[in-house]
Amino acid sequence: MDYKKLEEAFSTHKEHALQGRYITPQSITPLLEKLASIFKVSAIGKSVQERTIYQVRIGTGPIKVLGWSQMHGNESTTTKALFDLFNWIALNKESNTVNMLFESITLVLIPMLNPDGSAAYTRVNANQVDLNRDAQNRSQPESEVLHKVYSTFKPDYCLNLHGQRTIFGVGEPSKSAIVSFLSPAQDELRTVTQSRKTGMAIISRLTAMLQEFIPDHIGRYDDGFNINCVGDTLQQLNIPTILFEAGHFPGDYEREETRKLIFLALLCSMESIALSKSEKLGSSNPYFSIPENKKCFFDIIIRAAVVPGKGVVDVAVQYEERLIDDAIRFIPKIAKISDLETYKGHREIDFKEIASVFSSDFEWKEGQIIDNLHTNSK
Repeated sequence: MDYKKLEEAFSTHKEHALQGRYITPQSITPLLEKLASIFKVSAIGKSVQERTIYQVRIGTGPIKVLGWSQMHGNESTTTKALFDLFNWIALNKESNTVNMLFESITLVLIPMLNPDGSAAYTRVNANQVDLNRDAQNRSQPESEVLHKVYSTFKPDYCLNLHGQRTIFGVGEPSKSAIVSFLSPAQDELRTVTQSRKTGMAIISRLTAMLQEFIPDHIGRYDDGFNINCVGDTLQQLNIPTILFEAGHFPGDYEREETRKLIFLALLCSMESIALSKSEKLGSSNPYFSIPENKKCFFDIIIRAAVVPGKGVVDVAVQYEERLIDDAIRFIPKIAKISDLETYKGHREIDFKEIASVFSSDFEWKEGQIIDNLHTNSK
């Protein structure tokens, strides 16, 4: 595929009804109801609070691919990208490209596994359980829904679609980790099994494609083994599983730029999988040259701030995302007061040339909201 042209034409199939970070069951249900007839939409279960969980199926090919988004309710970027993908498929349903894809693969997607968490804008479900730590116990109805789908569908590949915080960077000097991937471990030794190699080869192709758009902003997620995680569990079943992490494009807190990149990566993954029967995926070796994510960013760093009782220090500010009146508000809170030379800020303010003026009752401490911080130029 010509991914440059796909990127340039993105606005023609972008789902404009889905914007920003707060994507809820009410956001997607009308869109599912009006999907083109080439999609088969079905209800596959209920959440703790009795919200319906849906799946979308397309294609008749022998290679079976399963994907799911919003397992964590506040990680909505990949859900937006899935609906962009649905629109692209519908608009191009008569094309040779779409016919080739879906003669090769059967695709099942769950566009919102955790509808209660999505409505509340929380990582966890309504019982305060992280579904991505419930793969073995399956104590939650949403976990049972996913287990039933992969047990009956028996996928050849899985796409585990997530979002990551703004704290992650890659490379030296550090750049924001806009998109990260992982081929999860399937044992404590992190053995590079054939299943992992297959995922690594696909990720290598995804990375090569994305380098054209976001060079040096692509990361490799930590592969520490945890059998309670869904990806690790599926990898133990020898199902190549690819973790997508939609991260922070500089200045794009609504994740509208990132959704476009995830859309491209989803298409590239399907193209790679569809071609896997007729040609080799390529080497898994480039996977190990992808820099590993590191926690090296804050949303804002105030350099050389004069803090009472601490002297001249750096002050890191991180946004807390709060759901207020059906919208996500970014609340700036002090995260760290220290020498932060090894960290970067998505925005940096140098107080060397600024005289800071604080309200008399302002308390400099971690967790403090800084809405009452004012600055005056010298």
